Formats: sequence, structure tokens, C-alpha cells
Amino acid sequence: MERKSIDGKKKRNPSGAAVMQPELTTALYRALFEEWAETGYAAVSLERVAARAGAGKAAIYRRWPSKLEFACEAIQSVEVMRLGSHDQGSLHADVTAHLRATRAVLRHPLVCRIVPDLVAERLRSKDLATMLDRISEARRQFGHRLLDRAIARNELHADLNRELALDLLFAPLYSRMIVRGKNCTGADLQRLGIAVEAAIKAC
Repeated sequence: MERKSIDGKKKRNPSGAAVMQPELTTALYRALFEEWAETGYAAVSLERVAARAGAGKAAIYRRWPSKLEFACEAIQSVEVMRLGSHDQGSLHADVTAHLRATRAVLRHPLVCRIVPDLVAERLRSKDLATMLDRISEARRQFGHRLLDRAIARNELHADLNRELALDLLFAPLYSRMIVRGKNCTGADLQRLGIAVEAAIKAC
């Protein structure tokens, strides 16, 4: 004989809070970045983040055991951190495309406030530093591929100083836009592309 539940109703599938909703996860990421940009990482309140996303704090702890894990996954989820580009046919074109993509990232109103705080927090938190090192290395892999293409075209010598070359792909724009807070126009970008290409060839 078939057994029935106490209230005579069929068992329902979990819904609402019991289900990990991708839309809510995305909203929590966005809320974290907004809070982070306003307060800095150290002062981020998970209660306020949850409220911004229209959820309870439990929605965060069901997904991540700590603020650090939450922050790490949020950063890794951001597609703009990956800055990859297709082969543009020449070192100059590849460098210019990379700089253009980097400029687009650094222009973002949240990124331009969070990135400096990330640099500061890297010095304070060993765990956060480890996570940032992983992200930085993943991003630099795109730079390695750019250099490999140039070497295959005989535009660069194979024994160039790769670490210096990779730094040159990012540091000038970071210094101008984040450290100095200056805009980078299309004309500025073209001139910077020429200078960075020449500097890489000298590495």
C-alpha cells in the first residue's frame, strides 16, 4: 500500500532560498563590487551587500564560507579581467589591441576604484595576495601568447626579457589612469602603443 505524507500532499521540489539561483549570485557579485568601491575591502559589510542584492545574509553564507572566498570568486567571475585578444597580425596591432582592452577595463567606474584598494589590500592580506597572484598570472598568460606570436613572426628575439615585456604591457596605462587619474584618448593610446612596442623590442 502506497504511503502518503502526513498532510496528504506530494513532496515538492525545493525552491526559493533552497535553490542556488544564478541570477542572485550575479546580483551578489554586483552588490559586493558596489559596496567595495564605496568603502574599501576592509570595511565591506556582508549585511549591506546582501541588502543591496535584495537578499538576506544567509544567501551569501550558503555560497561562500567567508568574505575572502566571496571576494575571490567575484573577481574571478569578471570577464573583463581576462583581457585576451585574437591575433591582430603584427606586434604593433597586438599591443594596441591589448592597450585598448586594458583602457576599457580601467575606465569602468567600479574597477578604477577597486583596483587601487586591491593593491593596498595585497600588502595587508596574505590570503588575498595569493588570490591576486593567481589572477595576475592568468592574465599574463595572454601577454605570453602575444609575445609568442611576435617571436614566431620574427618581430622579437626569443631570449627577450619576458617579465619586463609583460610589465610594459600594463604598467604605463595603470600609472596614467589609476595612479595619476588621467584620461587616455585615442591619440594617447596610439602614441603609447608605439612607445610600448619599441620598449618591448629593446627588452
